[in-house]
Amino acid sequence: MKLNKVLPILFLIMFLVMVGFGIIIPVLPFYAEELGATPAQLGFLMAVYSFMQFVFAPMWGKISDRIGRKPVIMVGIFGLSLSFFILALSTEIWMLFAARIIGGILSAANMPTITAYVADITSEEDRGKGMGIIGAATGLGFIFGPAIGGVFTKIDLHAPFYIAGTVSFVTLIFVFLILKESLHLAPHRQNKRNTLTLGKVIGGPTALLYFLQFFISVSLSGLEATFAYFAAIRAGLDAVTLGYIFMIMGFASAAVQGSMGKLTKKYGEGTIIRAGIIVSGIGFGLILLTESFTTAAIFLAIFGVGNGVIRPSVSSLLTKRSKMGYGVATGYLSSFDSLGRIVGPILGGLLYSVSIGLPYISGILLSILAYSLFRAYANKEREVE
Repeated sequence: MKLNKVLPILFLIMFLVMVGFGIIIPVLPFYAEELGATPAQLGFLMAVYSFMQFVFAPMWGKISDRIGRKPVIMVGIFGLSLSFFILALSTEIWMLFAARIIGGILSAANMPTITAYVADITSEEDRGKGMGIIGAATGLGFIFGPAIGGVFTKIDLHAPFYIAGTVSFVTLIFVFLILKESLHLAPHRQNKRNTLTLGKVIGGPTALLYFLQFFISVSLSGLEATFAYFAAIRAGLDAVTLGYIFMIMGFASAAVQGSMGKLTKKYGEGTIIRAGIIVSGIGFGLILLTESFTTAAIFLAIFGVGNGVIRPSVSSLLTKRSKMGYGVATGYLSSFDSLGRIVGPILGGLLYSVSIGLPYISGILLSILAYSLFRAYANKEREVE
């Protein structure tokens, strides 16, 4: 299986998955409100999806180690498509929750399994490149998806859901026809099965990497949940200009992720993780100085560059160091990431209600904590060697 032929296919798959996912983001709050959802119910509607992913991502990772990557990826994409069509046909609030729960359970298969697929087909030398390409595809899909959704929301409130469902279904057919199984390429796959539990993750040698990802996810999602309000007060920015700013941040992040292959070969994942944490911490500090569209765009781009390299580097390092199956390892990584996305908006909202700058001050502190965790992990690695 030639790497240069497979990675573009994986890039396209992940891009299409995230476009479908992103299409519904601008419209879901208004759609739920139209069906009578209260702000509290909307919050639960958003959180339940991440909670399902937190619970089920490790399970799908284990299953992919046992039966193969391709069928599990197909289950994940089918789940997305099904949930979008249920959302489109919803007439009651409970139907929205059913769609989000089904989507969260099944789509939890996507990220860990595609990441494990990359680990299957890459050598340790090329692992960073592969993870960076998946990260770039995720970021770009998340840019174009909401933009498409915003356009079609003006035509009809149901249209984005039908489009998202169709995009996901087309992606499913593409995977079925084009993607080949990769599990046979995974080293030592016979003894890398269902033996990793949450207890072993927390107490294992790579535990600090999982907690590092959790804190990074908390800080990022806290920013995403509060920055619109912060920028409106500090710089008078509206929803349209905020969309442009997040687009600039996304492109900056995707650009550096696309260069991960060269960066990791030259410096190694450890150096990239340290640099990413430092740059994202500086980005949080600069965000406190936001006073215009230009400063907001520059500061968020700096943050995006730093934050963007952390997850791919952690994924790469984890698959190199884990003694279990790639799917199990990446499944738990996705689970910790999802847990961060549950905690982050709640913490960010609470801190913002105290003082509008607190979510970003906490981002600096969480960056320091993440950096300390990685230092501790690196010291343990040196002791083992």
